[in-house]
Amino acid sequence: MSIAVVGAGYPNKRGPTRRFEIAMCVPGESVELRREPKNPADSRAIGVYSERGIQIGYVPAEQAQWIGGQLAVIRAIFQRADTFGAVIRATFDGSTPVLPVEKPVERRAPASDPDGYGDDDWPPREPKDDFSSI
Repeated sequence: MSIAVVGAGYPNKRGPTRRFEIAMCVPGESVELRREPKNPADSRAIGVYSERGIQIGYVPAEQAQWIGGQLAVIRAIFQRADTFGAVIRATFDGSTPVLPVEKPVERRAPASDPDGYGDDDWPPREPKDDFSSI
């Protein structure tokens, strides 16, 4: 299961910023989920920490209670950085998580545009050889 990691814009108490640490993470490296019962904003908060022990954010509050009940068997890895923070990949049965296989984006060749003006839908103009005014 992929899980969003939010709160990347907030500062860490010490050490590198969360966004910097996210940039240092490599897809597939382990991350740790830790309960934060003394968190003043939410006693059910679950912090997400990189392999180096630096916090990169939090599990969203909507998922924290359910995930908190599973912490004994959860194993998680860094999946990717995102605009809101990061995404981690987790398993809930003690097995090793694996990164999802990304489907390649199908790229189509652009339509032919022989003269490069993009006006090929107009009828071609006939050249005029009207030199009578000379």
